[in-house]
Amino acid sequence: MMTTTTIKAVRPKRKRWLAIGGAIVLLLVGFLVVSTLGRIRDNRAALQAQTGDTVAAFIGDLSASATASGQVEAGQSATLAAPAAGMVTGVYVRAGDMVTAGETLVQLDITGLLLGVERAQQNLALQEANLAALLSGAMAEEIAAAEAAVRSAQVSLADLLAGPDELDIAESEANIRAQQANVASASAAYNSTLGSISASTIAAAEAELLNAQLAYDQAREVNERFAIAGTHDRLEDATQNLAIAQAALDGLLAGPKKGNLTSSAAGITAAAANVEQVRANHEALLAGPTAAQIAAAEASLAQVQAQLASLTRGPSVEDIAIAEAGVEQARLVLEGAEEALAKATINAPFDGIVTGTYVTEGEFATGNVATLASSDLEVVLSVDEIDVGALSPGQPVIITLETWPNVEIDGLVASIAPAAGNNGSGIVTYAVQITLDETDLPILIGMTANARLITAEQKNVLLVPNAAITADREAGTFTVNLVTGESERPGNLRGNMPSAPVTEKVEVVIGLKDGQYTQILSGLSAGDEVIVGEIVAPITRFGPGGGANNDDGGPFGGG
Repeated sequence: MMTTTTIKAVRPKRKRWLAIGGAIVLLLVGFLVVSTLGRIRDNRAALQAQTGDTVAAFIGDLSASATASGQVEAGQSATLAAPAAGMVTGVYVRAGDMVTAGETLVQLDITGLLLGVERAQQNLALQEANLAALLSGAMAEEIAAAEAAVRSAQVSLADLLAGPDELDIAESEANIRAQQANVASASAAYNSTLGSISASTIAAAEAELLNAQLAYDQAREVNERFAIAGTHDRLEDATQNLAIAQAALDGLLAGPKKGNLTSSAAGITAAAANVEQVRANHEALLAGPTAAQIAAAEASLAQVQAQLASLTRGPSVEDIAIAEAGVEQARLVLEGAEEALAKATINAPFDGIVTGTYVTEGEFATGNVATLASSDLEVVLSVDEIDVGALSPGQPVIITLETWPNVEIDGLVASIAPAAGNNGSGIVTYAVQITLDETDLPILIGMTANARLITAEQKNVLLVPNAAITADREAGTFTVNLVTGESERPGNLRGNMPSAPVTEKVEVVIGLKDGQYTQILSGLSAGDEVIVGEIVAPITRFGPGGGANNDDGGPFGGG
């Protein structure tokens, strides 16, 4: 019990000392805070300056900035599509996979494309061979054949112009007689077909049939008595002979076959037509060549002569140009076929991450097959046209993300779009690309970003609050109310009034400004005091009746 009592007796003293020590610490901290705040007020006197306050010009840093928002985007992105409709034979990635440049993502069927390449290669080889043959010139055999063709055409034209001789006429007349003989022969054949069946012929056929019948009856009787292989064979032979004899007699009794008569009649018609043709040719021969025949012969001669001339003089510039154009066209077709074949294998154009795949193996692809984004991220801001003029590549930017609003990320302006974007709101904005410094944050594409763009920055310059400056827009000048001293105000019935500052309007030249401060280029020095906002003139004399008047006679107050 004593031990417990002792402990309880000591505790109040300990608490009292702790409270005293805590109070001392709080006083020290408070003193430091007040002292620090005092120094801050001295250095940034106008931080909370109100209208009518006196503040001192001080040396400090100043930066002008603009704000904008946008989204996180990949430095590079690509939507990969099938170059043409085709069957998907392989899909080798899925969303989230990291890939390297050139890695195959999707494969389309290349069977038809390979055939197209082979055909294009064959056509190119053919065109190159034609050009080579043209450049090498004609061979001796080709020239000899062309010369023979010219001689033949010349002889034909000469014979045509000379007209028929006695031999030609005799040959033509002989041809007519030969065709007339053919007509007589065809008529005889027709008559022979009609008279081929006579009474004697029929009687002979009937006798043949009777003999065949007797032989058949005898063979059958023998086979019935002695049924052995030999008698059976003789019976079959007799049966076949009886059928042949019967058919022959039936054919004679039926008369000539219609097909034979038709064929014989057709022969007579053809022979008669040939007679008419050779007679017409004979008459044309006697009449001599027509103008059309002469023109055709001359044209044929001119054609073979031109071919010979072309072979002997070699290829013309135009011929070579046409052949070379054929080779070039074939080469372009081959390049197109090879390009189509290469495009059927869809590869990653750069290192990055697959953000989506839209086809499966066996599917017929007609559009997008995959999307890809690079791992380097940037922020794309929509900057108002009012602010974009103050931006240039390389300027610093401070970025915060909606996901981590309290974490600042440094960046730089990378590029500014040369044309305004269309956001549908009527506000003119420009896309500004921002590169980000390295960060450990797991930033994702599409996150919302807010930016503070540092448009200008000045170090160790003379500053005063914005409210201390008066602008004359018409004159284009800026002034401040510089405090030059204080004036005492005499007492009145209510007692002495405090002193008022004596000011002088001083013209200044300004530089950079932000939302609070303006840079003073000339007209003030560090430590000069100025009045913020409107001022009240100091009282220097009193008017009648106890009223106070200022120097220029304006009333200040009464009572």
